[in-house]
Amino acid sequence: MLHRGHESTDGTGGGELTVPMAWLYAEYIADELLRTGDLMPPTSFEFRAGRDALALTVFLSDTEGELSGIRVITQLETWLSLTAYDQPWQEWVREAMAGRAAEALASGLPSPDLELAREAWRWLEETELLAPDLNAVPGGAPVGGEDEGPKVWTKAWQLGLPLGHLAIHLF
Repeated sequence: MLHRGHESTDGTGGGELTVPMAWLYAEYIADELLRTGDLMPPTSFEFRAGRDALALTVFLSDTEGELSGIRVITQLETWLSLTAYDQPWQEWVREAMAGRAAEALASGLPSPDLELAREAWRWLEETELLAPDLNAVPGGAPVGGEDEGPKVWTKAWQLGLPLGHLAIHLF
């Protein structure tokens, strides 16, 4: 028998597979937003960074466990505000993850959704991607193709978050 993520709360444990539906749905929403925005190839690391940052935003902002097609439309403004440039998104993620971990510990049940979210967050924090230096002085770089100009190693979440934010705007 399969159970959806946090819905298997009877505590029986009977060797049943717990399916991380909340995380998988959040990842699906993020993937669709990015594909609709057509901002980068779906096979790129930049796409993965955007998808993981958006999936974390979607997953962690769903405090009532109500992800559904109808709720997606009503949550767009929340996701926009959470991913905005001037917001401390990484601090919010850390706090929300800690809250989810405490809930999982208190329930005594495994949380495969949280484990996948932790993996995504770990990748976003530990991975650096070579990206255009947005803080470079204008006119300081030679004029050339789009791949030329100053580049810096950037944490994946710092690249993925604005891509996710733009994808929400384009939706």
